Order: sequence, then C-alpha cells, then structure tokens
Amino acid sequence: MNVAVILSGGSGSRFGSETPKQYINLAGKNIIEYTVVAFEQNENIDEICIVADEAYHDKLLQTFKKSGFKKVRRVISGGAERKDSSYNAIKEYEDKEDINLIFHDAVRPFISQEIINNCIRALEKYSAVDVAIPTADTIIEIDESSKTIKNIPQRSKLQRGQTPQAFKLKTIKKAHELANADESKPLFTDDCGLVKQYLPDEQIFVIDGEERNIKITYPEDLLFAEKLIQLHSISADRKPLLSKLKGMNIVVFGGSSGIGKEIVKMASSHGAKVVEFSKSSGVDVASMDEVKSSLELISKKLGKIDSIINCAATLTRKDLVNMSSNEIEGEVNTNLIGSINIAKASHSYLKKTKGSLLLFTSSSYTRGRAGYSVYSATKAAVVNLTQALCEEWMKDDIRVNVINPARTATPMRERNFGKEDESSLLSAKDVAMSSIDTILGEFNGLVIDVRMRNQ
Repeated sequence: MNVAVILSGGSGSRFGSETPKQYINLAGKNIIEYTVVAFEQNENIDEICIVADEAYHDKLLQTFKKSGFKKVRRVISGGAERKDSSYNAIKEYEDKEDINLIFHDAVRPFISQEIINNCIRALEKYSAVDVAIPTADTIIEIDESSKTIKNIPQRSKLQRGQTPQAFKLKTIKKAHELANADESKPLFTDDCGLVKQYLPDEQIFVIDGEERNIKITYPEDLLFAEKLIQLHSISADRKPLLSKLKGMNIVVFGGSSGIGKEIVKMASSHGAKVVEFSKSSGVDVASMDEVKSSLELISKKLGKIDSIINCAATLTRKDLVNMSSNEIEGEVNTNLIGSINIAKASHSYLKKTKGSLLLFTSSSYTRGRAGYSVYSATKAAVVNLTQALCEEWMKDDIRVNVINPARTATPMRERNFGKEDESSLLSAKDVAMSSIDTILGEFNGLVIDVRMRNQ
C-alpha cells in the first residue's frame, strides 16, 4: 500500500503572508490543490493523508469535496516542527503492515508522475528514497563566528534535495523513535536526515529530481509558478483542445480587425458560434448601455454565452503634454473603462455557464513607455483588474485571464509605428491561437505572455 503524506503545516513566515503559502491562490486554485491532484491522479498511490494545522482542516475538507478527490482519506494535525508532523502521520499508519509512506511538501505543486513512480519503484529494493538535482551554484561552508569561508566542497558531489522522500513504514518509524529518544534533540529539516543520523547502515537511494519541481518559498517563486502553469497548460497538440470550441458561444468586442478578427475567424472555423462587436458595428465599449444591450441581444438569440473576449483598444503615440483632453479621455475610456464595462456586464452570463472572460494588456504594463504613457497606464490597470476579478469571481467559477502579446502586426500598430520588418513581429493569428488556448484552459488570473519563438 502506498500512502502519499502531504506536509502542509508550514506557517509561510518566509513568504511574508498572513495566510500560509500552501493556501495562497495560484491561477485560480490553492497551491496545495495542485499538489494533491498530482498524487490523486497517480495510479500507484492508494491513499492520501494531509498533515495540516487544525485551523485549516475544514477549509481543506471543503476544497477536496468540491474537487471530487477520492484518495484523500485523512486530514490530521501537524506538529511544532516538520519532524513532528511526519511522526504524526507515521503514528496514523503504525498498525498497518507492508506500507510505504511518500512524504511530500504541499508547496511543491509541480511534482511529476515520473518522480512519484520512480520513488515507489525504488522502494522495491531500498527502504529509504530521496529526490535531488545537481546544484548549478558553488556551495561554500562558512565559519559562523568569523563569516569567512571554511570549506568549498566539490560541486560535482553536491545535489539539492527535493521531495518526495519515500520510506518503508518500519524504517522511518524506527528512525523517528530513535530521534525522539535522543535527549540532545538535534534539529532536522527532512526525514532522510533522520534516517542518515539514526540508521547509518541504511542505504538512502537518490533518484533524479526535476528543475520544475520547485518549492514555493518566496513571493518571487509565485510569479515563476504562474509561468510554469501557463507553459504546462497550453497544449502542444491543439486538435483535442480546439475540438472543445464546437458548440461554444463566444462574444468578441473589438473583433473587426487585428487580433480580434483572427479570433473570430479561428473560433468560427472550429465550430463555435462567434459574434463580434466593434465601433464600426455600432457598439462602443466605453458605453455601458451599448455593452449591456449587445450582450442581452446575444444571450436571447443564442441562449447562453460561454466566453467573452475584449480586444478593443486605442493607442495615441504622443508624449502626454502633447495629447489633447479628448485623446486622453478616449484612450482611458476605451482601454480601461471599456474593460470594466464589459466585465461588469458579463458577470451574470458567465456565472450561468461557468465561463471565461479574456482581456488584453501590453508589454508596456510592466514599465511605462515614453510616447504612449496613457496607453501603458491603462494596460497596467487592466492587469490589476484581471487579478482582482479572478479573486472576486472565483466563487462563481468564472475564469478571468489577460493576454500580454509582444509586438504584433496589427492595423493599430501600423498606424502608430509605420511599416516594420514583419519578421520582428508576432502575427495576429499566433496571438489569436494563444487566446483561444486560454479560454479553453482551466487556469485563472494569469497574465499569458505570447512571445515569438526566438524571444
């Protein structure tokens, strides 16, 4: 019997959040949900045990019930230290025979099926198994009192430990019992450390880890995790994904040219019913009344709306001091107020279908560009709008994401920048494809970067 023990008792102090990091939202789910899914889906895992602070037991049980997890059989309390949390899990299963415990950090959400399977396979020969990857950095040992280098170990012999760590129950139980009886009470950061200390004759087999099996410890790790989810979620083989378009009803604002026009063509060609609105067709996204009326019309005509996409945008390439009040107002109204209007008017329709809202930003959202400061400011605001709506609408199962394309060959860009080398620009078709991937995906609250393959 193979039991996955998910260690979720950490406080998240290094992450700098009041909420422990394993319960932080990552693309629409708590981090721990991704971790549990990996073990839930593994055919060799028979049962999952969650070790967590008692204050979060109800939250976890509700989350797992909603997600339909079948293998989560126990949610137990953690201890003061990691070692104590592991021992609590050991005691839960100490009356069992022929059992393997696979300990894994709740904040390593990208654990692969291959690593899990390799751990379980290794337990056929060994009683203790670790996971590690080579270190790319030189590791130094320092003298703590003088803060000088004491030793520089040979890098080729050093590896960075990850989890899972897997054990036969009797082995890890014996190591913990010896540690508990040790009056010196040394600190241990993992379970293999206990085995190495108290069962020195026990071989600990090391299998290869993966760089993507990251541990989310600091806020910066969360940004990297979002990009990993994006890369993992966009299908390499798009045929099965595109088949989901058949029967979908999609509304595209700003669909008369550029990226919006390509989205309309692509979604329609794969069986979706797509309706586009733009200023040229009499719908100005800056007008809430016009946005509401258009959605009401389509809802009555088609019966439901599965996804709403806003591609409408305007760009005035001028320094701020040279922009007229009308130009500033028009850019803010179209780019920001338009997105707000569409979002507010979309909610009731997307709540019924558990659908998705897709907005657009620009690479200038990370750093305002001279010559189009108002455009940059509105696009930064759209990113914040997306992330806030993701949180607000999560309870309604509505997904909200934002596309961030690199420089793209569109009529709006040509009007402002003139003719450019096409090889240096994304095609509107490529951005449209990523946009459709996004509305068909399951992630939520992400900034989807679309780049040329050589960037």
